[in-house]
Amino acid sequence: MTLRRRQPSWVQVYARRLVVTDTLLIVAILAGFGEFLLPGLDVSVDWPGGPRMPYSVLLLVVALLWMLALSAFDTRDRHVVGHDVNEYRGIVSATFFVFAVSISLAFFLRMDVARTLFLVALPVGLVALLVSRWGWRQWLRRRQKDGRYVYRAVVLGERAKLDHIVRQIRNTHGTGFAVVGAITPNGTRTAVNGVPVLAAIADAERALDETGADTLIVGAADELDPDAMRRLGWAMADRDINWVVVPALTDVAGPRIHARPVAGLPLVHVDFPRLEGYRRVLKRSFDIVASILLLLLLAPAFLATAIAIRSEGPGPIFYTQQRIGRRGRPFAMIKFRSMVRGADDQLASLLDLQGTTNRPFFKVTNDPRITRVGRFIRRHSIDELPQLLNVVAGQMSLVGPRPQRAEEVALYDEVVERRLLVKPGMSGLWQVSGRSVLAWEDALRLDLYYVENWSFLQDLMILFRTVRAVISPGATAH
Repeated sequence: MTLRRRQPSWVQVYARRLVVTDTLLIVAILAGFGEFLLPGLDVSVDWPGGPRMPYSVLLLVVALLWMLALSAFDTRDRHVVGHDVNEYRGIVSATFFVFAVSISLAFFLRMDVARTLFLVALPVGLVALLVSRWGWRQWLRRRQKDGRYVYRAVVLGERAKLDHIVRQIRNTHGTGFAVVGAITPNGTRTAVNGVPVLAAIADAERALDETGADTLIVGAADELDPDAMRRLGWAMADRDINWVVVPALTDVAGPRIHARPVAGLPLVHVDFPRLEGYRRVLKRSFDIVASILLLLLLAPAFLATAIAIRSEGPGPIFYTQQRIGRRGRPFAMIKFRSMVRGADDQLASLLDLQGTTNRPFFKVTNDPRITRVGRFIRRHSIDELPQLLNVVAGQMSLVGPRPQRAEEVALYDEVVERRLLVKPGMSGLWQVSGRSVLAWEDALRLDLYYVENWSFLQDLMILFRTVRAVISPGATAH
């Protein structure tokens, strides 16, 4: 039987580059720490008969432990690298593990270790590793746009399921999959969302051999009973082809999913989202500290914006509008005024003209009410900065679904109402995933994904991506 390499060479090459970069960063940071912060010092291990050793030995041990931890926490695993936040989460966990082990050993062995190792070297190393992985991820994305460094995948299952799988893969940036063909129950040659149908399920092995695909993505199909799935899995194992099974669950983040085999059944347990207790305290504490610091840092920008708005003509500098917050509670959202006076009175007629009055996201295309200064501050989201005051007041969060008007909330069904389970945010997942160029259905899906899969690390990622989205000219957030 013909065997092929299961893991494409690009994954191995990419992982090796990460190993080299991680090693160089850790060595450089710890060497710089020893050279510039600890010249001529020794580590004294205070136990009976214990040796004295130079800092270089201790730093070498820390470096080796750090590299082993990065491997143990699967930060370079082929299922993780270049995707989602799990890669970054693993780096943070590995670094904290090294931090905890180093402190524990220093305490129990009574080692006289400089505190700057824990307060400077490890935190700087963590930031450097995260920035390095982000840089590599951008490098990878640029090549994936050109069709390189991707898995060549074939999807298998019922047409309706495959249509959803193909659409989600195409609409999501950076999945690493290029769908090259489909296999349906009867093999009807009609394309699935633009993807050619290669064969029927009975001829799946032949079709995969002919296409040279390295990945099979399996959706649901009545023809795939447990015995057929087992035999198809064996065939993929013999060919060293990646075997990916798509469950019926959608929009569920990895940390909520726990696989537990029971009696040969791969049972999938899904945790319900929780933003209570310490999680809520953590999010609120971060909001308060970060928003106050931003208000202080951005005070000159506030002054310059106020002068620019007033110089364009008479009218208020700030604009307040009632929006709906968590649990349906209304509040006054503050913005820099970017429209002519009386703009709200024109909204209904403008929405009616473009036929979007029945959608939850009220957005006017090429809005004629925006002023010259308003167009600039909207392009760079400067008009949103006063909402930092809403964050301090506890009405909003730095990250969350954008708050909407009562008229928009009135259009919610029971599914969309789940947006109101968390505080609205200054920025959110759909703002950094395409901002207002997204279709309103996709924006709603991303908001619901955020609500169902909240994590503090995801908030930090969204804030980081928000900075990039603001710097790049584009449509403003709603």
